[in-house]
Amino acid sequence: MKADVTTLEAKKAGTVDLPEDVFGLEPRADLLHRMVTYQLARQQAGTHKTKGRSEVAGSTKKIVRQKGSGGARHGNKKAPQFRGGGKAFGPVVRSHAVNLPKKIRALALRHALSAKATAGELVILEDVNMTAPKTKTVKDAFGKLGLNSVLIIDGPELNENFALAARNIPHVDVLPAQGINVYDILRRDKLVLTKAALDSLEARFK
Repeated sequence: MKADVTTLEAKKAGTVDLPEDVFGLEPRADLLHRMVTYQLARQQAGTHKTKGRSEVAGSTKKIVRQKGSGGARHGNKKAPQFRGGGKAFGPVVRSHAVNLPKKIRALALRHALSAKATAGELVILEDVNMTAPKTKTVKDAFGKLGLNSVLIIDGPELNENFALAARNIPHVDVLPAQGINVYDILRRDKLVLTKAALDSLEARFK
């Protein structure tokens, strides 16, 4: 499939062939959902922790005799029902990560790219090279291109001036080609790929 190539000045710069097996698939919501769940679960720190009855400070002495008090048979003050006692079934430090096969992760990325191409939300730029980190220049360029909420993927190495200029603009993410992922693609309205990013993706999916 063919796609138009533009410049940061919103001028035409020819066309490019997009591989059908990456940008021409019928998007599957189930795959995208599984991948987003996988990514968000891996981002959780899992450092939440409460103390159980074996960890709180306090005496282990039996507070009342076993029989004859007319009350319940309590063991000690560290039981969860007492103030200052341990938490029953509280959170512990753990990993929230879920398993997802590598082939499924790769297929989900293809479907995310295809979803953007199918919806007409894919923009191909010739390059994003800048000689100075001017945020106003980038904002003006985005205005001409009609970009508000956007993920921009460059080649293996980011243009430092462009990355510095774009990082102050809300709802704009800039990543190198190796950092492309399903969650960031779907959370922005538009996906912008440079020609260098296309070459990296083509080599990645070979």
